[in-house]
Amino acid sequence: MLLSITVMVLDHRHNHLESLRSGLSVLLYPVQYLAGLPLLLSESASQAITSRGELESERDKLHDENLQLRARLQKFEALEAENMRLRGLLDSSFKVGDRVLIAELIAVEQDPFRQQVLISKGETSGLFEGQPVLDANAVVGQVTHINPFTASVLLITDATHALPVQVNRNGLRTIALGTGLINRLELPHLPNNADIKVGDLLITSGLGGGFPPGYPVAEVIDVRREPGRPFASVIAQTTAHLDRIREVLLVWTLNPDIRPDTQIDEENPEPDVTTESATEIIE
Repeated sequence: MLLSITVMVLDHRHNHLESLRSGLSVLLYPVQYLAGLPLLLSESASQAITSRGELESERDKLHDENLQLRARLQKFEALEAENMRLRGLLDSSFKVGDRVLIAELIAVEQDPFRQQVLISKGETSGLFEGQPVLDANAVVGQVTHINPFTASVLLITDATHALPVQVNRNGLRTIALGTGLINRLELPHLPNNADIKVGDLLITSGLGGGFPPGYPVAEVIDVRREPGRPFASVIAQTTAHLDRIREVLLVWTLNPDIRPDTQIDEENPEPDVTTESATEIIE
């Protein structure tokens, strides 16, 4: 007991046994390690099993979140594309300068010999037969049949449709006939010496009263002149993307002489464009 007390006092007061303690700890470390090895192995195994389960759970959770985010991303991409189309339509409506109404396509005619679509506006929105229909780029067609809440639109490429047009470059007037193909028009009865060439823009001439003048229709892509035939063969490609449109513009052409109720803000000279409903029709 006296020896133990003496050793403890010397170690506590003067740290004379520090080197001895370090040496003994080195000798005793393998014994301590072997004694604690079973507990260490059991804890490691338990932690590995727990970590694997947590990782699998986290993986499944991240997989589900990834699927949800990808689905939302697809929706956002669709909304972004729709927003761009609507912005294009609104920009087009300001360029047109007439009173317009936006409608969505809800059905496409399945008959391969009939170029016709069904839109989401009808008699309750003030539509009328023969009303011009545009997209953000050019003329699409005209309303042919009206229901209370829907309307049928005959595309300008339908084989039964004819549209008076003129060459924007020189004012040459002709008729654009539908060919039954979704993006092709034919210009018949043009003499071989007619001043028309590839790249000419065709616009509505306003003749016939169906379409107001000045709306883009198509671009000439092929002109063939055969000496033995009296007329040239002219093919034009529609400027409107008839195979990709999702929304269209229904146009009411306003007569400048009867616009007393149209007030233009001095700070914002842009015309007022109706995109939700058409409650009045100026005749």
